[in-house]
Amino acid sequence: MKILLDHGTPRPLRRELPGHLVATAADKGWDRLANGDLLEQAEQEGYEVLITTDQSMRYQQNLRGRRLAVIVLLSTAWPNIRPRTAEIRTALTEIRPGEFTEVPV
Repeated sequence: MKILLDHGTPRPLRRELPGHLVATAADKGWDRLANGDLLEQAEQEGYEVLITTDQSMRYQQNLRGRRLAVIVLLSTAWPNIRPRTAEIRTALTEIRPGEFTEVPV
């Protein structure tokens, strides 16, 4: 699966997602894009999932008809996220295009 980590998502998460192609918004030069533009760019580049810590994205963006799904982490702190990586991997297997899901951390 091709996954994009938003700029607030801790970079060490990429090591916890083996078997996936993971890039960061900063790697792509997209870390300053607004949410709608970021979703559009990610979709155009073939990303299937965006992992973000932006809890307001769910209320600002409509994913209906998109090929991209969004996983929202409810913390930006790696020490809080690391113990929940199994839940994040599970969310990746269950989420479908056009869906939002939250992983409490």
